[in-house]
Amino acid sequence: MILEARPPMEQELNPWLAAETRFNAAADLLKLDDGIRKVLSTSTREITVHIPAQLDDGRIEVFTGYRVQHSLARGPGKGGIRFAPDVTLDEVRALAAWMTWKCAVVNIPFGGAKGGVICDPRVLSKFELERITRRYTAEIMDFLGPEKDVPAPDMNTDAQTMAWIMDTYSMHKRHTVTGRSHRQTPQSWRFARPP
Repeated sequence: MILEARPPMEQELNPWLAAETRFNAAADLLKLDDGIRKVLSTSTREITVHIPAQLDDGRIEVFTGYRVQHSLARGPGKGGIRFAPDVTLDEVRALAAWMTWKCAVVNIPFGGAKGGVICDPRVLSKFELERITRRYTAEIMDFLGPEKDVPAPDMNTDAQTMAWIMDTYSMHKRHTVTGRSHRQTPQSWRFARPP
């Protein structure tokens, strides 16, 4: 195997460029058809939302959130939602693509998705985080659901965050739903559970 020069520093600092570089190297080794290469390197949907939320001191702040659905070809999207001050669309896009490829490699019938909100949870109260989470959910709700896209916790989000998401979704849809997709079969979801 011939070792090639490392990619430029910008490609290593930008998560999407890093993912794209690695994908192209793998696609070259697999001799992927150009059409398939284009499909696998392009997101199905990238959503950017602006989330006005009232802070505890009465001020209104506008936060930016993302949800990227990289591919839904194998099943509903699956992927976490992160809250961090340095979240970027490129980061969310790369993580959604990696989730697509991870699910495909181990033959789990899910597509890849990822979400993020630019905020600093360390300086926000529980009530502020709840308002941001519920508003974010309301903004992307048409693209969520057990047959579309199933969010999960990620960096700086937890079971409480998921409960707010489920509650907001359920209130708007007028029925309660869980995160488990109806497309799952015992053979497919056993990989996600310990034996």
